[in-house]
Amino acid sequence: MKGKVVIITGGSSGIGLAMAHEFGRLGAFVVISARNRERLDIALSDLQWQGFDAMAVKADVSIEADCKNLIDKVFATKGRIDILVNNAGVSMRAAFKNTDLAVLKTLMDINFWGTVYCTKYALPHLLETRGSVVGIISIAGYIGLPGRTGYSASKFAIRGFLETLRCENLRTGLHVLVAAPGFTTSNIRKSALQANGSPQGETPRDEAKMMSSEKAAQKIVSAILKRKNELVLTFLEGKFAVMLNHYFPSLVNYLVFNQMAKEPDSPIK
Repeated sequence: MKGKVVIITGGSSGIGLAMAHEFGRLGAFVVISARNRERLDIALSDLQWQGFDAMAVKADVSIEADCKNLIDKVFATKGRIDILVNNAGVSMRAAFKNTDLAVLKTLMDINFWGTVYCTKYALPHLLETRGSVVGIISIAGYIGLPGRTGYSASKFAIRGFLETLRCENLRTGLHVLVAAPGFTTSNIRKSALQANGSPQGETPRDEAKMMSSEKAAQKIVSAILKRKNELVLTFLEGKFAVMLNHYFPSLVNYLVFNQMAKEPDSPIK
């Protein structure tokens, strides 16, 4: 990775920041991007304190011009882009019947369109370096999760977009990875949007039982280096659930509904 340039959206916390540390340890030049300038500066200081070569670019990936500026600024600074990790995302927790449609639009704008915008402007540079474009999705991109209609829709959309992009580029050398971390300790559940669009603030799940952001980042970075097409993390709520859904979708619907209904203050009853 020495001399390679890596861009990570949503890089100020959680899996994104953990991946920045992983790539930094491997000698890459790491660019982190996020909407919150204060958190972004703290994350950059942390990376630089560790001795990593890094920069930060403030960007809201739901805004096309911000995504173009991010890519242009990195290319103007380093003259190449080797890896784009589309990690920025937001979740939700509300039954569809009660959810303001603006919430679903917000999720699609950030999760799906953010991936599309950044990939569109980075693609010419990634083709030059025969680099990698990565989409961080979720088990919700394989199985519809009740109370997460907008989240699942956006993650399914990202998977479809990137799988098609991979097929289009079979002869160009572009590597495309779709990575589904499963339930992982991160800030995404705390910032998940409720029916009216306000953040829920507290996670309803036991974070102590989940895979850490650091562990997930290690596995994702390894999959990028090995140029894998797909990565599904965790066994029971990840690989096994996806496999079971392929053969017994009705059973998985029943199991997932019951699991989500058990959450504190669950919107699903």
